Amino acid sequence: MKKVVKFGGSSLASAEQFQKAGSIIRAEKSRKYVVPSAPGKRFDGDTKVTDMLYDCYETAVSGQDFEQKLDKIKERYYEIIKGLHLDLSLEKEFAQIHDYFKNGAGSNYAASRGEYLNGIIMAAYLGFTFIDAAEVIFFREDGSFDADKTDKILSARLKKTEYAVIPGFYGAMTNGSIRTFSRGGSDITGSIVARAVKADIYENWTDVSGFLVTDPHIVENPEPIETITYRELRELAYMGASVLHDEAIFPVRCEGIPINIRNTNDPSAPGTMIVESTCKKPKYTITGIAGKKGFAAINIEKDRMNSEVGFGRKVLSVFEDNGISFEHIPSGIDTMSVFVHQSDFEEKEQKVLAGIHRAVSPDYLDMEADLALIAVVGRGMKSTRGTAGRIFSALAHANINIRMIDQGSSELNIIIGVSNSDFEKAIRAIYDIFVTVRL
Repeated sequence: MKKVVKFGGSSLASAEQFQKAGSIIRAEKSRKYVVPSAPGKRFDGDTKVTDMLYDCYETAVSGQDFEQKLDKIKERYYEIIKGLHLDLSLEKEFAQIHDYFKNGAGSNYAASRGEYLNGIIMAAYLGFTFIDAAEVIFFREDGSFDADKTDKILSARLKKTEYAVIPGFYGAMTNGSIRTFSRGGSDITGSIVARAVKADIYENWTDVSGFLVTDPHIVENPEPIETITYRELRELAYMGASVLHDEAIFPVRCEGIPINIRNTNDPSAPGTMIVESTCKKPKYTITGIAGKKGFAAINIEKDRMNSEVGFGRKVLSVFEDNGISFEHIPSGIDTMSVFVHQSDFEEKEQKVLAGIHRAVSPDYLDMEADLALIAVVGRGMKSTRGTAGRIFSALAHANINIRMIDQGSSELNIIIGVSNSDFEKAIRAIYDIFVTVRL
């Protein structure tokens, strides 16, 4: 069995956290390939090394003295090295970073050094081979990721390397300059490595024991999700759930490799499995609840709208002409509502309303603002009767007025619209009816 393990910044923020990660890796010989992030926060109020590097580089390119800021970054790494009792020097690496910063190597280079240095320490600590991501992860001239070239070269390199550390977050352009993925990009690197070695599983180690049914800032101690499919994950991520980077899913999904989200601080917890599909019955009817505030609804009424060919296209073309995308379009025989992001819509609202009048001559047209959308997602809903009824009942009991409901044809999710002011209360009510009642 082959496993790729990625550790987030909080999992590698200190020597103590490094030791936890090391124990996890050594516990199974199948954990052959390690993808580290840069050191994160050690405590509340601390600064991530990546942010320290950005700040240091900006100071350097502005022509100011950046030596003190670079020394503080150096201290972070030597604190880890000392705590791990390693005989390791990074003086050569920091001398190069100093020169590159002074000569304006770019913010991508600056940000990438956090993972680069942590990778060197991790490789020394484990006794693994260190492979610079710039040698095996590639970007095209336009800055887009070159998946084919990367997979070919990375696969060949790792085929000859039984145990390796590959830093996350960055790669190289065709001219050799450093290019980073967007923030959270170490998740992407881990997925790319898992695909290259045809891993049996991709373990993503962080500071939580998997994904939670809903936002812990809204519901106290929500239940963890045992198993979630890629489709469910996509629905929840789209509605604002804090989950894996979208680009981190695609490489492993193409290969059918499951992702296991685990907790470095609680390695015995099984975490959450992310899979293509599963026959495993979910613990609850729903898998997760997520949502976002800040929507507006444009409500259109016209007698016999349903018999007017092209009505919907004409309405949506008005939004397109004004550069506004829509979120949902619930409709009836003579009614149609278009939900949009309020911040995008407000400056153009009168222009859009005038455009709708000219396009379809509605009998009635009005708007509602300050709305929130909540997605209730779950593969178990398809085989369970009365899911929508239970949602209505829960919200009615909590004295929440439903402003919109929309269910996809896959029966994988139900979208509910409520007032912004009812957002948190609605999520708690839905959680209680499906999860708390079962506990």
